[in-house]
Order: sequence, then structure tokens, then C-alpha cells
Amino acid sequence: MARKRAPGFETQRDEILAAAARLFAALGFSATSMNQVAEACGLTKPTVYHYVRDKQDLLAQICDAHVHALLDLVDAVKARQLAPDAHLRALIERFTRAYADAQDQHRVLTAEVKHLHEAERERLLDVERRVVAEFAQAVAAVRPELQAARLHKPLTMLLFGMINWTFTWLRPDGDLSHQALALLVSDLFFGGLAAVQVREPALMQ
Repeated sequence: MARKRAPGFETQRDEILAAAARLFAALGFSATSMNQVAEACGLTKPTVYHYVRDKQDLLAQICDAHVHALLDLVDAVKARQLAPDAHLRALIERFTRAYADAQDQHRVLTAEVKHLHEAERERLLDVERRVVAEFAQAVAAVRPELQAARLHKPLTMLLFGMINWTFTWLRPDGDLSHQALALLVSDLFFGGLAAVQVREPALMQ
């Protein structure tokens, strides 16, 4: 029979993951020790190992929690059954705002996932592909002709290029908040999306 988890197990594990994400984002995965993680959590190292197998498992859990949180966000927006324009705007704005509370996790996913085993990286990549596919379908729903021209996915990747790297320059104490940025990205993408032209292949070479 599987041992029951103590009350508060999930909360404590989430706190460990958050502390480790801060350290990995600041110092890098390789330069961070499990002793540092335990100290940051105010726990003993044996207690940390009650929640994770090793440092690589800790990294895997951070990345897994982050990508599934993004997938949950996609599902939450989808459940609202909005019109195409409103649906795509909601996705853009919710994602941009979500990064405000997950900058460490996103930096770790972007920079440190290379330290995971190939099978684990592929599993995470599969979730990321599902997220990208939902965005691409949302773009195609706004302008169906872009899907026929096979442009909806490249445009989606350009969109993620705007969103995914904000952690490299957007400062929490700066003039621009994540809330304001979310609206700015949405307006910029929609303003540009309307100007995209479907050209003949010969003209695109």
C-alpha cells in the first residue's frame, strides 16, 4: 500500500520548487548545490530529499510544473468559448501576465532544461508543442487564410518570441508593468496581424 502524504506536502514541495527556481535562475543549475536549496527553504537536506530524488529531479519538477501551468491556462481560456479575436487576445494577455509570477521558472525552462535527460526533455517539449498548437489554432481562427498558407505557426512563434524573452529586459521596478505589457503585446500583434499579406510562393523567395 502506498504511503499517504502528510497534510501540507504539496505546499511544502511548491515552496521548495520556488526556492530552487530562484537559485537556478540566479546562479545556474550546475552552480547550485542541494545544500543551498535546503538553506533557502529553511530545511535540512534530508528533508528536501523527502520531496525530490535528486537535483535533476528537482529541475524536472520545476519545468514540468511550469509547462503544465501554461497548458492549464490555455484550457481555462478555451473553456470561456470566446469569439476568435477575444480568444486570441485573452491567450496573449493571460500568458504575458502569468510570466510576472513565473519569471524564475521561465528562465530555468529556457536556460537549464539542457541538463535533463533526453526522455524528460522530450516529454516537456511535447507539452510545449500542445501549447503552441493551441495558439496557432487561435491565430488561424482569426485569419483562416493564414492556415491555408501555412503561416499561422510561424506567426505564433514570432508571437512567442515577443512574450518569452521579456524576462531578459522587463524589470519589476520599471515603468512598465506586466499588466500594461500584456495589453501592449496584444495590441501590437493584432495591429501587425491585420497587415500580414498572403503572398504567392514566387514572391516569398
